[in-house]
Amino acid sequence: MGADEEATLRTLDTYRRTISDLISEHVGRIFGYAGDSVIAEFSSAVQAVRAAVAIQRALDRRNADLPNDRRMEFRIGVNLGDVMVDSDNLLGDGVNVAARLQGVADPGGICISGAVRDQIEGKLNFPLVSIGQRSLKNITRPVSVYSVDWRPEHPVAAGVLGGDLALPDKPSIAVLPFSNMSGDPEQEYFADGITEDITTALSHHRWFFVIARNSTFVYKGRAVDVKQVARELGVRYILEGSVRRAGQRVRITSQLIEAETGNHLWAERFDRDMADIFAIQDEITQSVVAAIEPEMLLMEGRRAFRKSVGNLDAFDCCMRAMWHFSQITPENQDEAITLLRRAISLDPTFAQAHMALARSLNARVWHGWTSDLASDASEAHAAAARSVTIDDRDPYCHYALCWTSLVKRMHAQALGEAQRSIDLNPNFALGFFVLGLVRVYIGHFREALDVLLRCLRLNPNDPQAGAFLGTIATVHYHQENYEEAVHYCQLGMGARRFYPGLRVFLASLGQLGRVEEARPLVHDFVSRPADPQQHFDVTTPYLDMKHREHLADGLRRAGVTNLR
Repeated sequence: MGADEEATLRTLDTYRRTISDLISEHVGRIFGYAGDSVIAEFSSAVQAVRAAVAIQRALDRRNADLPNDRRMEFRIGVNLGDVMVDSDNLLGDGVNVAARLQGVADPGGICISGAVRDQIEGKLNFPLVSIGQRSLKNITRPVSVYSVDWRPEHPVAAGVLGGDLALPDKPSIAVLPFSNMSGDPEQEYFADGITEDITTALSHHRWFFVIARNSTFVYKGRAVDVKQVARELGVRYILEGSVRRAGQRVRITSQLIEAETGNHLWAERFDRDMADIFAIQDEITQSVVAAIEPEMLLMEGRRAFRKSVGNLDAFDCCMRAMWHFSQITPENQDEAITLLRRAISLDPTFAQAHMALARSLNARVWHGWTSDLASDASEAHAAAARSVTIDDRDPYCHYALCWTSLVKRMHAQALGEAQRSIDLNPNFALGFFVLGLVRVYIGHFREALDVLLRCLRLNPNDPQAGAFLGTIATVHYHQENYEEAVHYCQLGMGARRFYPGLRVFLASLGQLGRVEEARPLVHDFVSRPADPQQHFDVTTPYLDMKHREHLADGLRRAGVTNLR
């Protein structure tokens, strides 16, 4: 407070909101704030410890973007005992013990009592370190104290950069593309949309590990061995199914398989009207959760992940548009934008349509597929902002607003939106990607690498992984690790070449003096955008212009002469 009252208060307010949301998500009840402290009660020791871990992980991620002298680290104490409720106060010896345990914890740490440890044993995978019997102030008896190791395994250790992917420390699942059984190729978009919606619903369950949709869609149309798929994705469970749509009727079948044994844990068939499509998706999600970890329903059952869509025609337009969006070609982006504008005209309050419009316009900007960058960037930002206004709980909406804010050079807002998207969905691979992207452009290169690797673990097979790898290459470029930058660019140079990835590839070759290798790529680089200089200006939103000049210097050395 002494150094900067306003900035401190802004951070404290943000962290309070994060803490409050996570307590609520884990079915806790807040009894009061006092300065920078909070007291909350939970009906389950498991959920109390899960909430504590979720809070520390979220705040640690946010602290990474602050200078050391502005970071806020909270201590957490968790105890099990009888309490008394007096109006808005929570009282009793059990509360006093929790408060003293908080004092024992290190900054950013969690300490629990032996009573809590007994309740969570065998139910949670967080390592516990015994601190021994401690005499706590104003507590008449010694208390057994344990420290919770809440830090997640680093993605490199999990095998992201090579070797077999290690299983996460929580239930892990991949949703394979549901088969279109309608006999009508035009219904492919609908089956794909159902798959994506179920994946999204499952990914909101914080204590699951859910592979991103794009990584599972590489198996679309293929006869697969679920054991092999599970090994390739590093998961324990596979969900698969089929969709048949006829007019306003839909039939969906689904089955959950434990990959190692091949056992079917759950299977069901749903025959409903289209108007019930969201109810079917929710039933599938809840059935999967119940089959894998029933206690999760206690925590997650009160959350509403999605607002119902009042206009199914708008929903259908949006699903068609997202199929076109995922094809990543200029023509398909144009078709997606046309469909999304139609969806918005049918239902102006459909947040997902505004969000998807922002993403499609933004894709045109970054790929260099528009002749009016300024107009598309402005419309994208307005659409993203509208989506968040309509639905503040959708991580995709915050993701879209992050991208468009970054293009507008609104760095603080972009950073906040990226963090918010992950707060809402810790399985959100695209949230980790865009957080890494923002960190690149604000100059936090070391911090960017960690979240980009987490994105790759959640989304190991994405056909658009070139964008992720190109951003990792950009991190190495700005740390002057040019050989590493070239390596990651080459890994990411697939069929769907991300234009900024090509940019950093050329710049890296230029810095290494490998001009002959760069020459064949220069023509492709300078010919794609209608106005290369304007495109470079818009898509290099560095907070510190010295980093942009560093990138431009590499391009000049590679033979790109029309940029400054």
